[in-house]
Amino acid sequence: MSSARRVVVTGLGVVSPLGIGAKHAWKQLISGKSGLVSTSSLKNADQFKDIPSKVVGKVPVTEEGEDTVPGSFKPSDHFTAHELRRFSPFIQYALVAAEEALKDSGLNTANMSIEEQYRTGVCIGSGIGSIDDSYGNSVALSQGGYRKLQPLFVPKLLTNMASGNVSIKYGFKGVNHSVSTACATGVHSIGDSFRFIRDDYANVIVCGASEAAVHPLALGGFARAKSVTTKYENEPWKASRPFDKDRSGFVLGEGCGILILEELEHALARNAKVYAEIKGYGLSGDSNHITTPSKDGDGAKRAMELALKNGNVKPENINYINAHATSTPLGDRAENYAIKRIFGDLKDSNLRVSSNKGQMGHLLGAAGAVESIFTILAINNNIAPPTMNCDNPGMHAEDNTEEDFIFDYVSNQSQKIEINHALSNSFGFGGTNASLCISKFVK
Repeated sequence: MSSARRVVVTGLGVVSPLGIGAKHAWKQLISGKSGLVSTSSLKNADQFKDIPSKVVGKVPVTEEGEDTVPGSFKPSDHFTAHELRRFSPFIQYALVAAEEALKDSGLNTANMSIEEQYRTGVCIGSGIGSIDDSYGNSVALSQGGYRKLQPLFVPKLLTNMASGNVSIKYGFKGVNHSVSTACATGVHSIGDSFRFIRDDYANVIVCGASEAAVHPLALGGFARAKSVTTKYENEPWKASRPFDKDRSGFVLGEGCGILILEELEHALARNAKVYAEIKGYGLSGDSNHITTPSKDGDGAKRAMELALKNGNVKPENINYINAHATSTPLGDRAENYAIKRIFGDLKDSNLRVSSNKGQMGHLLGAAGAVESIFTILAINNNIAPPTMNCDNPGMHAEDNTEEDFIFDYVSNQSQKIEINHALSNSFGFGGTNASLCISKFVK
């Protein structure tokens, strides 16, 4: 076993509020399009009517009997009626994104030898799993008793069943692992997979995270916790405001991001296209509060520092940070201060900091996976995506703390900039933090 094994990205797949497909979603992202909608526009709008938060980031869906809209998700285009009964939405999203990523990677999944199957793994996490099945079966049990429970309730519910179903579909017999660390799930999934390959547990891992939590129970729960914004019902595209003074809570979103990670020599031997190299991974705990980060952003700072140290990349070489920045007053402030503590002396350099959540909302466990893909595409295209609605970066309007918002947040319009090294951050309830250091691939 050698610690020198290098890990690269060879395939990408996305299901998101900005649409289906990595290229499609990226195009929407850098052009400033929004995937946020009012709950009044949803087909089950009546179930949301009493919830004070009125904006969500919903995966666009083409209903049965309608012509498929480019970039939208039509379940029957991907699954049989039997499969749709077996796969809850977060599993469906993972299977669709994994199919795209594997096709993009050029891996010959149909003719793998048994040895190759043993060396190919799956690591797809979820923060919540199928909240719809949890809710539906709870109601069924309460109203009709035991016999009203679905036989497939548990296999549709469990957070590891995205990994399980991808593994079964493609015959991957290596690492079968699933992370569930709230909103840090996606980055932890990618980071753990990076370590599995680096430490010679596998040559290839299908990794990422999936979430399908736009549901009245989830939105109502976050609203009761006062975590989500209750503004902009009539202008949903304005609701998520990362780093802006008028931010007032996150927007609940959903989706899936899948990456194909591969040991470098394995990828080169089959002439694979290489998007980027995963250089480092950092993780930490706040040990502060179940939902509130420490004011000084200590946990976020240590996670970023570990990712830099692990990747042997100096702070001055980072060109772009894809921030977690969910549009909450305390969370954005803490992360921004953590970034300032590491990069404050570099504020006049070409460092850019942005958050994708102004356009997608917060995809919970899937956020870090989709945002890591956008970070990789930012490196590939030398474009820093915008932070939409970041009109006036700064402390929350009700917060009199010293001004610390000193960076270029790529407000409202993407920027062309050379990006050789980047960080992608995700932080979750319970005080769990994760950061990836991702670099332009150089042989």
